[in-house]
Amino acid sequence: MGGVRVLLIEDDRKAARLLAKGLQEEGFTVDVAFTGEEGEERATVTDYDVIVLDWLLPGKDGLAVCRTLRAAGRSAPILMLTARDSVADRVSGLRTGADDYLTKPFAFAELLARIAALLRRAREARPAVLRVADLALDPATRRVTRGGTPITLTPTQYAILEVLMRSPGEVVSRTRLAEHVWDQASDILDNLIDVHISHLRKGVDRGTAAPLIHTVRGIGYRLAPLERGEA
Repeated sequence: MGGVRVLLIEDDRKAARLLAKGLQEEGFTVDVAFTGEEGEERATVTDYDVIVLDWLLPGKDGLAVCRTLRAAGRSAPILMLTARDSVADRVSGLRTGADDYLTKPFAFAELLARIAALLRRAREARPAVLRVADLALDPATRRVTRGGTPITLTPTQYAILEVLMRSPGEVVSRTRLAEHVWDQASDILDNLIDVHISHLRKGVDRGTAAPLIHTVRGIGYRLAPLERGEA
């Protein structure tokens, strides 16, 4: 489990220390928060692979923390820990955005099994990062980088780039762009497409000697590194 980062939000300090120690011995990197507010802050600024969240916390409880994190777009799998074991309680936890539910007391081996299952599901559900040369687009986070530097794009520019990156090296017609991005025919969108491509180029190719977005006159656009001898 090397490289897997876990956030444990548990107010019982003795239990938290024992769980953290056990997880660390299994190879996890573990951060611990003892209140809902502290856990929420950590989860907002750091990307965790899984969050283990106690329901009954002082101040802001686990349900409220889970609800806030999901509303903020944090997608890390959340395993809820609680002494509550009724179906209604379980449903309440899942409805706030928790991915799984473990009733106290539990065996540590079961906790490990639940975490492993959540990580496996997250890997299966997470789309692969698209890459062309040093340009990367992560469909899960909608994050775009060039050479590791973040690029800020509008939703339309992002949609155009994603279409181009899913067909690297191929000529993508204006018609295809219009249908995928605007769901309309391209003949009424030609000028609009040109404007968005121009702005997209500024974000992706500005300041680099290796442009990736190329116009294929009369047809559309191609995303690829320039080949030797190509103008």
